[in-house]
Order: sequence, then structure tokens, then C-alpha cells
Amino acid sequence: MSAIPAALDITAIIRQLPGHYILLTPDNTILDASNSYLAITLKKREEVIGRNILEAYAAINENEWQVLADSFEQVRLHRQPFTMPRIRYDLQRTPEQGSGYEERYWQATNTPILGADGQLLYILRQTQDVTAEHFAELTRQAMQRELEESQLRATFILESLPVMVWTAQPDGRADYFNQRWLQFTGRTLEQEFGQGWQVNIHPEDLEKVSQVWQHADASKEKFQVEYRLRSADGQYRWMLAQGVPRLNAEGHITMWIGSTVDMHEQKQLVAELLLANEEQSALSDLAYQAHQLAQSHRETLYSLFMQAPALIAMVRGAEFVFEFVNPLYQELFPERELVGHPVAEVLPETVEQGFVALLDHVYQTGEPFHGKEMKLQVHRRDTGRVEECYLNFTYQVFREHGQIAGISCFAFDVTELVLARQKLEMLLNTSSAQ
Repeated sequence: MSAIPAALDITAIIRQLPGHYILLTPDNTILDASNSYLAITLKKREEVIGRNILEAYAAINENEWQVLADSFEQVRLHRQPFTMPRIRYDLQRTPEQGSGYEERYWQATNTPILGADGQLLYILRQTQDVTAEHFAELTRQAMQRELEESQLRATFILESLPVMVWTAQPDGRADYFNQRWLQFTGRTLEQEFGQGWQVNIHPEDLEKVSQVWQHADASKEKFQVEYRLRSADGQYRWMLAQGVPRLNAEGHITMWIGSTVDMHEQKQLVAELLLANEEQSALSDLAYQAHQLAQSHRETLYSLFMQAPALIAMVRGAEFVFEFVNPLYQELFPERELVGHPVAEVLPETVEQGFVALLDHVYQTGEPFHGKEMKLQVHRRDTGRVEECYLNFTYQVFREHGQIAGISCFAFDVTELVLARQKLEMLLNTSSAQ
């Protein structure tokens, strides 16, 4: 008879507890529950009292309800409080919230209440709503996975880039080199840490690299520098290094990140191009001087040709186009424009008199022709008269690139000499006849 009043006393207390509590007998029968427990489960007291908890609160997940049953068994066996793993138990929404169930997660502790003889009288189950903590943990785990994935992705990118990548602390001490750098230098990551990597810089370039770094550190600006770095085979190769500082909100450097590219072949190519340009410039100077000398010679020859007491002309090609005539030659044909025109076109009478045939023979054979006191009949277009003159001349080919390009003509007007000799001959003949 004494157990019943004790149960009544404890259930009265349970109802007023400011948390989610439910009182069970050792066989999992519900004796009573706190008002807040019934409120969140939307159950009436008469619906659950006297029922097995595993029946009164229908299972949503069979595995989780097995965990619940096992937890009660742990309390019965060991007479010790047992905190269950977090389980999911969805609550039915209130009419104001709408139909269906709301996803909720709970953390429960089953505590044994023992009698004076150590026997198990009751199991007090305290349940805490840890839905917010659960979703916060899921969010944290997702963020952690995303962070780890981001770190793995960043590492993968740094290790896969076709350039040597490095990072350094704010004071410039190196703390990371990717595999391409280590493969190039043939050194371990530990050997390169801090200032260790500088042992491979060419001694002649070390001071320059240091000065560039100091300026970048002071100005908090990115830098670029070329230097020679010793490779694993002991050879020095030209590198192009670039570094960029990462600044925080206060403008302080938090780290440096940089890349180094092997530019040895490009550097050699530039050096070769510069040398070739210098040689080309020297050759150009020589060529210019030779051109100036040749131009001077041409001007001298041109002056001589223009002032020479001879008839001089040059014709080019198989059509014998006049390319040059001096003033004396032009005087034979004062009313005609010769330069730029074929001989047969501007001097048709020379065709009839066989002079063009002579030009063609010389052009085809390359053999010079020497004419002596050859008569040329010139048609004066202004008067319509035909005038005769006598010439001593030479036709001779000139060559370009080993090929016959044209014919030069050097002639002397011997008309007066021929006419004087003819008159003398006539007088002698007349005197002899008398």
C-alpha cells in the first residue's frame, strides 16, 4: 500500500518539472509525464498513461526505436544513467502550423530511480530538443567538408600547375613549394623552407633578388625579378619570378604567394636576337657606306657621261628601251623624247638602215660591234628634211647578275672629218684629170 502514495507523490512532481520528462516503470510503462512533454508531443495525459512508451509513441525509424529500447535495457541491467545517441523523432504540426510532421531531433537521458534496497523502481526519461544543435552540426560538417575540399582542390591546382609555385610568411620566409619546384631543384621541402631555397640562386644574382624583395616588402606591392637558379643537374637556368602580397583589412601583409617560370630558352633567344641585331646593324652600316660609295661613283660617272665629248646612250632589254642618253646624243634628235621608249618606236629610220639589227646581234651574241664612219640618215620632223651624219661607234652589252641586261652605245660624230676628206679627194681627182 505504501508504493502507491509514493508514485502519486513523484508523478505530481513530474508534472510540474520545467522540462521534457516522462516517468516509466521498469517494464517501460508510462506512469506520467511533465506538462511540457505532453505539450510538445501534442498528446493528452490519458492517451499515454498506462501504455508502453514504445507503443504510445509510434516509431518513425525502426532502427532508432531499437536504440531506445536498448537504452532502457542498459538502465535495467546496470542501474546507471544512460544517455542515448541523438535520434530523430518528428512531431506532428499544430493546426496553426499546418498538416504533416516537423523534422525534430532529440537527446535523451534515462536515469534509474532506485529503492532503499537498490531495486529499480522507476526510469526517469529526460528529453532535450537538440534540433537546432543538430542542424548547426550538419552545417558545420558541411562547411568543414567544403573547406577540406577547397583545400584539397587548391593543393591539387598548385601541384598541377605547369609552373613552380611558392608561398612565404609575411617576413619572406618560405613555407611552401610545389612539386615542380622540388623536382627542378632536386631538394626536399624541408631544405627549401625559410631562406634555404636561396642557396641555389646564382651568386651574381643574389643581391639583386634581395633588393627587389626588400622594395616589395616596404611598398607592399607585387614584384617581378629575373635570376639564375641552379637545377638538379647543377646547371643554372634563367627564371622569371613574380610575387604578390595578401593584405588583411588593416593593410598588413599576411602572406606572399608567387610563381617562378623557367625562361632560359627565351632569355637565350633574346640574347641571340640582340647579337644578330648588332651584327645586322654593323652590316647595315657597311652596306650603307658601300651604297654611298657606289652612289658617289654613279654620280661621278653620270657627270662624266653628261659632259663627255661623245654621244652616249644605254638601252635595256630585248626591245632596246632608252634608259639613258647624254646631251650630245639627244642633240641628234632634238625634237624627240627618247628615254623610256624603244629605239624602233622613236627612231624608226634606224630600223630601215640596219642599226636595230646590229643591236639585236650584239644582244643575242654578247659580242661588241665597232662601226667606223657609218652613215646615219636622220629624218628631221620639224623640217621634213633628211640629214646625213657619219659616226664611229661601239655597241657593247652590260650585264646584271651575270645576265645580259642591255647595250651601251659610245659614238663620235666624224661627219666633218668624212666630208673634208671627201672634198679633198674630189680636188685631187679634179687636179689629176687636168
